[in-house]
Amino acid sequence: MNWNRKQGLTGYLFILPNMIGVILFFIIPALFSLGMMFTNYKYTSPDIKFTGLDNLTRLFKDPIFYQSLENTAIFLAAVPISIALAFFVALALNQNVYLKSMLRTMYFLPYITSGVAVSFVWMLLFQPSQGIINNVLRSIGIANPPGWLSTTDTSMFAIDIIWIWFLLGYNMIIYLAALQEVPQEMLEAARIDGASRWRTVVSVIFPLVSPSTFLLLITGLISSMKTFGMIQAVTQGGPGNSTTILSMYVYQNAFRYYEMGYASAISWVLFAIIFIITMIQWVGQKKWVHY
Repeated sequence: MNWNRKQGLTGYLFILPNMIGVILFFIIPALFSLGMMFTNYKYTSPDIKFTGLDNLTRLFKDPIFYQSLENTAIFLAAVPISIALAFFVALALNQNVYLKSMLRTMYFLPYITSGVAVSFVWMLLFQPSQGIINNVLRSIGIANPPGWLSTTDTSMFAIDIIWIWFLLGYNMIIYLAALQEVPQEMLEAARIDGASRWRTVVSVIFPLVSPSTFLLLITGLISSMKTFGMIQAVTQGGPGNSTTILSMYVYQNAFRYYEMGYASAISWVLFAIIFIITMIQWVGQKKWVHY
C-alpha cells in the first residue's frame, strides 16, 4: 500500500466513529420517518396501515399548521434583527472602549448559559403584574403595559425578544473575529477620501464582513427553525397555540398525541422549508457576499 492510500485510509478511520453516529442517529431515523409519513402509525395502536398522502392532505387543511407556520415566520424575524444588533455591538467593542474585555464576556455569557434557566428568568421579567419590565413601564406612565407571555397578541413577540438576546452574544463574537481581518489600509483610504464614519461602515466594513453575515444568517435560521427547549420551557406553545412553531407542533403530535405518522409529515414539510430557505440564501449570496 502506497503512502497516499495509507493517508486516505487513516482519514477514513478518523471519521468512521462520527459517520457511524450520523448513520445510526440521523440518516436511518430520517428514512424511517419518511416511511411513517405515509402511514397512520400511532404509539397507542398496534395496527399500521398505508394511507398514502392522507397525512399531507390533513396537514394542508389543518388551521393549527398554518398558525404554526405564521408563528415560525415571526420567530425567524429575530435572526436578522439579532445579526444587525450584533454587528453594531461588535463595531463598538472593537474600539478602544473602557472595560472592553468584560463587556465582551458579558454579552457572550447568555449563549453558554442553560437555555432553560435563562427562560425562567425571562418569565419572571415578563410577569404581567409583578415583573420588572412592566413595573418600569408603569413608572414611566404606561398605565396598561403589554401582557407579554400571558396574552396571544404579544406572546410571540416576547419570545422573539428572548431569542434576539440569546443569539446576540454568539453573533457578536463572530463579527468581532471578522472585524480583526478588515485591512486597516482600506479604512485609512476611506478616511483620506473624506468618507464619513457611517459611509465607511456601509461601503467598506459591512461588505468585508459579509461572509460572516451569510454564515450567521444560514446557521441562525436553521437553528431557529429547530428551536424547541426555550419555547417549551417558557410557554409550552401557549397561550392558545400562539407560540407554537413548527418544531413544537412536531413534538406535540409525536409525544403528546402519539400520532407519529402525522408528526413525520410535519417534520418533512419543515425539512423542505429549511432546504428552500437555505437554497434561496445560497443563490442570493452571490449578489451581496464578497469573498
